[in-house]
Amino acid sequence: MTPIQLISPADGTVYAERIPLSPDAAGAAVDRARQAQQAWAARPLEDRIALVRAGVAQLTAMQDRIARDLAGQMGRPIRFGAGEMGGVNARTDYMAQIAAETLAPQVIEDSDAFRRLIAREPLGVVFVIAPWNYPYLTAINTIVPALIAGNSVVLKHASQTLLAGEHLAEAFHAAGIPEDVFQNVVLDHATTEGLIAARAFDFVNFTGSVAGGRAIERAAAGTFVPLGLELGGKDPGYVRADADLEAAVDTLMDGAMFNSGQCCCGIERIYVHDSLFDAFVERAVAWVNALKLGDPNDPETTLGPMAHLRFAQAVRDQISDAVAQGARPLIDPANFPADDGGAYLAPQVLVDVDHSMRVMREESFGPVVGIMKVASDDEALALMNDSPYGLTASIWTRDFDSAAQIGARIQTGTVFMNRADYLDPALCWTGCKDTGRGGSLSWLGYLAVTRPKSYHLKKV
Repeated sequence: MTPIQLISPADGTVYAERIPLSPDAAGAAVDRARQAQQAWAARPLEDRIALVRAGVAQLTAMQDRIARDLAGQMGRPIRFGAGEMGGVNARTDYMAQIAAETLAPQVIEDSDAFRRLIAREPLGVVFVIAPWNYPYLTAINTIVPALIAGNSVVLKHASQTLLAGEHLAEAFHAAGIPEDVFQNVVLDHATTEGLIAARAFDFVNFTGSVAGGRAIERAAAGTFVPLGLELGGKDPGYVRADADLEAAVDTLMDGAMFNSGQCCCGIERIYVHDSLFDAFVERAVAWVNALKLGDPNDPETTLGPMAHLRFAQAVRDQISDAVAQGARPLIDPANFPADDGGAYLAPQVLVDVDHSMRVMREESFGPVVGIMKVASDDEALALMNDSPYGLTASIWTRDFDSAAQIGARIQTGTVFMNRADYLDPALCWTGCKDTGRGGSLSWLGYLAVTRPKSYHLKKV
């Protein structure tokens, strides 16, 4: 098998290299997961919860190593590297707290004549295909409820974050979760698709590109295996005339630029009421110019390289195309001398943009945002919905009722008011349109990794 190389965006060197499993070895790994699953499911729920919590505690104890490896693997500044662990713990804690109630049988009748109930049973073997941009948070969304519910889990991590999967396996195994119940595997695309097509798994959760999601759906065609697909977004922010301007600028620009813009629910386009437009843009430009682009291992760096040269080039192409069509760039690249034409990319704010431009329609997944002036809620709403994606939308206003009315008409999985780029584990994480299908976290997240089983018991 051809080795998979992880090229560090920090310096272009090979940070890690792994040999993917052969199809036979991959099949054997899944067989072991299936054989181990029944004994795992037979353990008391409280034992599974305790082991999962212990695994996450082990992972948290590794956060200094994790931060260094994230800087090397995908370029996140070392000062932010351990930040993922806060979300990992919050999501784990919430899903653990609601497990007993959510997974408990729903008793319809318990009389002298009948006992009727609906139980939840684990699906079996859950396959998690995790992305590189938030390699722990995105994986935990499915791993934690799947294990707690009694499934075994096979994790395939992105080639850009090979070590993240290894860290997760190390932590869970150290906590006492059996090695065959949670497995990290390195697979190429052909073997991955072959396993899915062979119905090796009972649920497949994929986070990644629309093209990747289509490949998963094609592989699963005719197998009837349920899929969870989170395929990206082009998330908008809308700043109404009554917004808190300073708060809107700070949160929306952080949502656009944090992690070098490589966030599933990052802000990629902003619509501002014309009465605030000039002031918003002035403050947004100052906010961006205060960033420091540089070596992610430097504690002073606030903006690291993009995870791969080709990702940076895609953003450069979008910016160039927009400028050629009349967009005006407001950030002088000279302010970011670390931009080397490679993975290190200067951030950019564009005005005089419209929806004929790729940068306002295609997912950028980089440190660029377009800002448009609008005259009304209706105009902003039409623009927000003019997208093939539907993950989140952020509304900035002091009027709760107006936000709720606008939110009811927005075609997204989540609506924020005076917040952005955030995931609440008590709420379902979901999207519509090309963003994908299914949902994770909240009590609904357990429904994705279990199946209902009805019992109709007549007493004689």
